[in-house]
Amino acid sequence: MAERNFKIILQYEGMRYQGWQKQESTDNTIQGRLERLLAKMTGTKVQVNGSGRTDAGVHALGQCASFHLDTDCSCGAILEYMNRYLPEDIAVISVEEVPARFHSRLNAVGKTYLYRVLNTDIPHIFDRRYVYVFPQPLDVQAMRQAAAHLIGTHDFRAFTSARKSRKSTVRTIKRIDIEKTGEEIRFIYEGDGFLYHMVRIITGTLLETGTGERRPEDMQTIMDRGRREHAGALVPAKGLTLVEVGYNDRSFYENKGKW
Repeated sequence: MAERNFKIILQYEGMRYQGWQKQESTDNTIQGRLERLLAKMTGTKVQVNGSGRTDAGVHALGQCASFHLDTDCSCGAILEYMNRYLPEDIAVISVEEVPARFHSRLNAVGKTYLYRVLNTDIPHIFDRRYVYVFPQPLDVQAMRQAAAHLIGTHDFRAFTSARKSRKSTVRTIKRIDIEKTGEEIRFIYEGDGFLYHMVRIITGTLLETGTGERRPEDMQTIMDRGRREHAGALVPAKGLTLVEVGYNDRSFYENKGKW
C-alpha cells in the first residue's frame, strides 16, 4: 500500500490542553491526541505536523496539520473516524489528500490571529473562555496609531518571551486591525509568521497605549531597543485564537474576513 499525505483543518478550544506540541511531561496536548487517535486507526505510529505551536489555553478556528498514512481509507472516512473519537472540544472540519512534499509548517506563507478583549468590568459568563476582560477605559485611536508602527518587516525580538537563539526574529506584519463593537475590542493580526508569545505581548503593549501609560510612538522605540523588558505585559492565552493559515493558493486571500 502506498503512503499518502493528508492535510486537515481543525478547530479546538485550548483551555484544558497544554498547547499544541506533544511533551514528555504530559499527554494532554492537541498534537498528542491526534497522533494517538491516528495510531489507533492505522495500527502504526503517525507523526502529525502542525502549522505552528499554539500555547496552552490558545484556541484555533483554522489550524492546519499534515501527516502521512499507509491507508486505503477515503478522506471522508478519515474525517468521520477522527470526529467520532476526538473529544468534544476538538473537531476536524476538513480532510484532503495533498502532494507527498506538502508540509503544513514548512509550506505556510501566512497566519491570521484574533485577540478578543471585553472592555468592561461586568462579567460575560458565556464568553469567559474566549476573551480577556480589561475594565480600564481604552483609547482605540491611540492603539491604532501605535499599531501602525508595527506594520511591515521589522525585528520583533522585543515582543517575544523566547530566550536568545540563532533563529531570526525578523517578521513581516501585513495588517493589524483594531475593531470595536459595543464593549468588545478585536485585535486582528495578519503576518508571515509570529514569534513565541508575540501576538500576546503586542496586544498587552497596545492596551497599555490605550490606557495612556504609553504613547503611540513608543512602539518604534521598543523595536529599536530590542529588549523584552521595554515591551508591555503578556496578556492571557484565552483571548487568543488562530483563525487561519495561508498557503500559496487563492483560498487564503479569498476567504479573508469571512470568519
